Parts: sequence; structure tokens; C-alpha cells
Amino acid sequence: MFYVFLFLVVSILLVSLFIGIHPTFGGNSIKKQKLVYGGFDNFSNGKFVNQVPTKMNMSAMDVLSMIKDSITGRKDRKPRGPIQVSNIDWKQIKSEEDSLTWFGHSAFLMNIDNKKLLVDPMLGPVASPVSFAGSKRYGKDMLHIIDEMPFLDAVFITHDHYDHLDYQSIKRLKSKAGHFFVPHGVGAHLNRWGVTKEKITELNWWDEVVFQGLTIALTPSKHFSGRGMFNRDTTLWGGWVILGKNTRFYTSGDGGYDSHFKEIGKKYGPFNITLIEGGQYDKRWPWVHMTPEEAIQAHLDVNGKNMMLIHWGAFTLAYHGWTEPVERAIKKANEAKVKLITPKIGETTPLIGEFSVPFSSWWKI
Repeated sequence: MFYVFLFLVVSILLVSLFIGIHPTFGGNSIKKQKLVYGGFDNFSNGKFVNQVPTKMNMSAMDVLSMIKDSITGRKDRKPRGPIQVSNIDWKQIKSEEDSLTWFGHSAFLMNIDNKKLLVDPMLGPVASPVSFAGSKRYGKDMLHIIDEMPFLDAVFITHDHYDHLDYQSIKRLKSKAGHFFVPHGVGAHLNRWGVTKEKITELNWWDEVVFQGLTIALTPSKHFSGRGMFNRDTTLWGGWVILGKNTRFYTSGDGGYDSHFKEIGKKYGPFNITLIEGGQYDKRWPWVHMTPEEAIQAHLDVNGKNMMLIHWGAFTLAYHGWTEPVERAIKKANEAKVKLITPKIGETTPLIGEFSVPFSSWWKI
């Protein structure tokens, strides 16, 4: 028994040491910042909390069923082969025309009022702190496209999970981006990775700033955060509103469905384009991610006009079929008369007037 106890202690110490040394786990807020957080309505007992009290613990039966699903899960959880990325039209992206380019999952490049804005740039090969474990990208990593991007006026992060905040991507972006907008606490990760404090703005829910003529606000979501074993919910999470002269944009970030969407719509709607997460859902964690049907309702709640479903198409994080999110979303969008766009990964959508994308079920090819 003593040797078992000793083994466990040594293992915990080694894991703690690895987390402390390896940079991909990020940094931690300093004491002065935590004192500031203590005055926030969404910070309690040293952790950020959701607007609505949310229990995120799963039962033992849920955990066992997840283990079973991971071993004997559906064969269609991943595509049969690599996902083909469209030839990226850098000329169009670098123009002054408002546009949107999706890189899979929740990563996309916006051009609004000729400001180049990159959101949740997870372009690395695996959504994990280590290369040998975790959800691998469908196909090769996309880190090389960072070198082809124009200078970025700003990078936006919704929260610090590995499928949204990627160490390798930020290391390449830190000298190519003018500014970083992040929820409170996330700046500590960027600091550790070499992004200077002067280039980072941290916001709380409903905080609003003007950046190069754009109105920017961090909005609530119902989710959680953390990159290690001991720092869960020590950083904030949220969605982003970006308002330009012609484009009123909203992205939800990750999170379950709740009343905050109607609040966002009342305060900042209407939006002519919304990017709503509707993948990686499961009945065992309904508070964490929305179903496609809930995503459509969230779009209606925020008073959106055109919608794109995100949080799918690059990684397998849940136990549904990899194309199920978009197929369910299309069905629900047709029922609700919502205009859902489904561009290919790497395809640029002009955001001009009554914009549209020729519909194609590219995921079936």
C-alpha cells in the first residue's frame, strides 16, 4: 500500500511539474488581477461563474458511458479521408471589401471596414497540450497560412480551451498582429508566449471598446475554461460583437443555450452575420455546447439575418457523426426560415448587401 501511495504522489508531482514547465499550458493571473476580479458579479470564490448557476459535473454512469463510446463509438465520427481546403483567395481577403473566411471549427478571418480580424486561431494539428494525444485535425495543420496572411489589425479569443487557443498559432501570430482582445485572465497565457501586455486588452462581459472605428464588446456565454488540472474557470469565456459601418457581426463562442442570447440581441442586434456554435454536443453535457437546433434558436434570439454554423468540420470532440451538426442545422434552418450559409473551409464569403454562398454539400464529397 505504501508503494502505491508513493507512486501516486510521485505521479502527481511529475504531472504538476510538467504542467508548470511546458509553455502550452499557458500562464496564471497575478494576485493584483485576482483582486480586481473579486469585484466582478461573475467571479466567486476564486473562479469565474456563469450568469445562471450551472452544475457541470457528470455522474459516474455518464463517465462510464463516455468511456464505452470512445472505444466502440460510431465509425462516422471522422471523415473517411482528409478534408480538402479551398484555394484561399488572398487577393480578395486583402481587398477593402468586407468578407469572412472560415478555416474550420471556430477559426475564421474577418475583413470589416478594411480591418483584418482573426478569431479563435486554432490552426495547429491537434487540440491538445501534447502532440501524441487529443483530437487531431482532419488533414494537415494549417499553421503555414499564417505566413500568407496580411498584417492583422486584431486577434480575438473567445476562451482558453485548446480547440480555440493554440500555442503554436499564437507563437506565429504574435509578431503579425497589432492587438489581441481576450476575456479576463486569458492575457496571462499570451504573456507567457511572448505577446507584450501593451498589445492585449482584457474585457469582462458587456465591456465595450472602440478600436480603429469598430465597436467591440465581449458578451456572455454559458461555458467554462481551463488548460490544466488546477486552473479550471480561472479565466473568463464569452462571445464577440464587432460592429462596423456595414457589417454587424456576432460570434457566440462556446456554450450552452440560455437567456443571454436574447439579452445580446436586445442590446446589440440586429446582426447581418452570426457565427454560432452547434457542434460537439452531447446529452451528457447539454450545458457546455448547443445542439444545431439550439444554435438556430440562438441566432433568432440575437436577431441575426445570415447565419453560419461553427465548431465543426475540423476536429472530433464529441460522439455524434462529424457531418451531423451541419445536416441537422440545415433541416432546422429550413423549418425556421433562417438563411444558413455553408462555405467550404478556406472559401471567402463577401459580406456585401444581400450576400450569399452557392449551396453545396461539400462535406459529402
